Amino acid sequence: MSELITAELVDLDLSAETKDAAARSLAERMVTSGRVTDLEGFLADIAAREAQMPTGLDGGIGIPHCRSEHVTEPTLAFGRSASGIDFGAPDGPADLIFLIAAPAGGDADHLSILSTLARHLMDETFTGALRSATEPERTAALIRGDEPEAVPETAVPEPAVPEPEVAGPAAEPGPERDAEPQATTDAAPTTPAAAEAPASGAPTEAATDATPDATPAPAAPFRIVAITSCPTGIAHTYMAAESLEKAGQAAGVEVFVETQGSAGFKRLDPQLVADADGVIFAHDVEVREKERFAGKPTVDVGVKAGINRPAELIAEVRQKAAHGEAGAPARAAAPMDKVADAGDGFATRLRKWLMTGVSYMVPFVAAGGLLIALAFAIGGYTINKAPSVAEHFIWTESASWAALLFQIGGVAFGFLVPVLAGFIAYGMADRPGLVPGFVGGAIALTINAGFLGGLIAGLIAGAVVMAIQRVRIPPVLRGIMPVVVIPLISSAIVGFLMFLVIGKPIAALQKGLTDWLSGLTGANAIILGVILGLMMCFDLGGPLNKVAYAFAVGGLANPNEGSLKVMAAVMAAGMVPPLAMALATTVRSRLFTKAERENGKAAWVLGASFITEGAIPFAAADPLRVIPSAMAGGAVTGALSMAFGCTLRAPHGGIFVVPLIGQPLLYLLAIAAGTAVSTALVILLKGLRKPSPTHPAPSPADDEAEVTVAA
Repeated sequence: MSELITAELVDLDLSAETKDAAARSLAERMVTSGRVTDLEGFLADIAAREAQMPTGLDGGIGIPHCRSEHVTEPTLAFGRSASGIDFGAPDGPADLIFLIAAPAGGDADHLSILSTLARHLMDETFTGALRSATEPERTAALIRGDEPEAVPETAVPEPAVPEPEVAGPAAEPGPERDAEPQATTDAAPTTPAAAEAPASGAPTEAATDATPDATPAPAAPFRIVAITSCPTGIAHTYMAAESLEKAGQAAGVEVFVETQGSAGFKRLDPQLVADADGVIFAHDVEVREKERFAGKPTVDVGVKAGINRPAELIAEVRQKAAHGEAGAPARAAAPMDKVADAGDGFATRLRKWLMTGVSYMVPFVAAGGLLIALAFAIGGYTINKAPSVAEHFIWTESASWAALLFQIGGVAFGFLVPVLAGFIAYGMADRPGLVPGFVGGAIALTINAGFLGGLIAGLIAGAVVMAIQRVRIPPVLRGIMPVVVIPLISSAIVGFLMFLVIGKPIAALQKGLTDWLSGLTGANAIILGVILGLMMCFDLGGPLNKVAYAFAVGGLANPNEGSLKVMAAVMAAGMVPPLAMALATTVRSRLFTKAERENGKAAWVLGASFITEGAIPFAAADPLRVIPSAMAGGAVTGALSMAFGCTLRAPHGGIFVVPLIGQPLLYLLAIAAGTAVSTALVILLKGLRKPSPTHPAPSPADDEAEVTVAA
C-alpha cells in the first residue's frame, strides 16, 4: 500500500472524543501532507457519508470514508484512541480509526489496494498488531504491508480453518481472485442443513456401491454466491466479502463473492451462479444485474449484516434451501439469451452496448408513442397541426385534450435519440459516457441524422471517453476528471465530429432509408415482412428481436406509410410465439408438462399484449422444436401484414391498440394465420419425438404428465 499512508498520517495517541473531532484531526494531517485541498469541504463529504450509515464495526474499528473532489489522491490516515470513540458500532466505541479518502474519480488500482485494507481489518492478527504498535513509522509500514504482522501475546488466535489467499500489496480484491473454491470440498456437514446438501448434486447410494472396496465419493458442499456493496464502495463492500468467505470456510460451505465496489466489479461465472444452492445480498445500494440470481433461495440484508453476522446469514440461506424456499421467479432464458463471459469478443460487446441503449430507449418510445396514438384516436390525424396547449386549451373540447396528449407524447418522443446515444455510451464507458452521449444524440436530432445518427453518436462518445480514461494524468487532476475534464473534452470532440465530419453523411443515409421505406410496395414489402418476422421470433426478446423492434420504432420518429407498415408487421410477428404456445397447450395438453400448461395460460395474455418473452419458457425447455415453429409463424404474419398494407402508429400495446391500426380486421387475420402455422408445427414436431429410454418417468408431482420434456 505504498504512498497511501506515511508516518505523518499516523496518530497513535488520538485525543478526540467524538467521531467528528476524530475525522477533523486525521483530515488535518491529510491537508498538511497536501492530499486534501479543502478541509471543510472534505469534512462535509465525510459527514454526508456518515449520515447514510454509521461506519463503526464490531471489534473496536471505525472507518469513516468518502469519495470527494477535494482529495487529490487515494489516502489513508490512522488514529488510535485510548478511551474509544463512538462510531455507531453495536459492540461499543472504536479504538482503531481509519480515515479513508478517495478522489471523486479514484483510479481502480489504488481503490483496489484500499479494498485490500478493508479485508485486512477482518483479521484479528492484523488489528492486534496495530493495537500493540509503538512507532508511527512501523505502524504505517504494517498498514502498507511492508512488514509482517507481529502477533501480540494477548491476541486471540485465529480459528484452525484454511485461510483464503493472503491479501497483500499486489492482491486483487476482485470477486474471483481465487481460482480454487474457498472451502474444502471434503468437509463433513456440520449442521442439519448441511446434511441435506447431497440432494443438490451429491452422488446417490447406488453410485457408491459400484465397487465393494471403493471409497464413497465426498458429498458436494453447499455452495453460496454473494453480492456485497455499499454507497462508497471502498470499505464495507470488501469487509463484508471477507467476513462471508471466512464464515463459509468455518461452516464447510463454498462462498463465492462478487464485490460491486468503486474499483468496478467482475461478474461471477454464470455457471457458478447456475450451480449455486443459495444467494446472499449484503448491500446498501442496488444490486447490479440482480436478475441473474432469480429463483434461488435468497437472504437480502444490509452490508453491515454481512460484516457482523455472516454465520447467521449462511445458516439462514441454508435453512431456506432445505425448506425449498426460493426468491423471485426466474425468467427462463433461451439458449441465445445468456449472460456473456467477461472475455467477450468485440461483436458480443458491440451487441451489448447497442442493447443497453435500446433497453433504456424503449420506455420513452412506449410512453411517447402510445400518447401520440391516443391523440390520433381522439382528435384525428390532423391533431399534429393544433396550436400549443400552453397558449390555447379549452377544457371542454376533446380536441384540446387530444392536442395535449399529442404534445406530451411528442416531447417524450423527442428524447428517443439522445437517450439511445447516451446509454450506448453509458454501456461502453459507464457514467462518464452519459454527457457526451446525450450531447451527440441531441446533435443528431439537430442535423436530422435521426436514429442512425444517435446510434453512431453513442458509439463515438463511448469510444472517446474510453480513450480519455486510458491517459495517465497527474494525481492532482484525478478528482476533477469525472465531473469536469471528461465531460468537457469528450463533448467537444463528439460535437465536432457530429457537426462537421460525419453528421451530414449519416443524415443523408437516414433520409435514403426513410425514402426507401416510403416506397416499399409489392414483393419488396413482403420480403421485408418475412425478414422482420423471422428476427422477432428467433430469440424471443433477445438481441435480434430488439434490433427489429428498434428499426421499427426508429421509423416512428418521422412516420410515413412505409414506416407505419413496418411497425405493424413487427408487432404482429412478435405476438405470434406466445399465442401459438398458448393455443398448443390448449389443443394438445398431453404434449406439455404441468408447468408448461400453466405457462400457456399466462401466454394468452402476454401474447395479446405483444410481450414476446411469454414464449421463452417453452423455447428454453425444447428449443429445437419451439423456435423454428415460432419463426415460421412469425414470417407468415409479417408477410401478410405487409401484403395487406396494415399500418400502426403505436409502438406497443398488442390487441389493445387495434382501433389505431390501419386495416384492423386483416391485421387480426394475419396474426391468426401465423399463430395457426406455429401451433400446427410445434404440435407436429413434439408429436414426432420419441421419449428417451434413459429418461426417468414423469413423477406424480408433475401431475402425471404423459410426455417428458426433450433433453
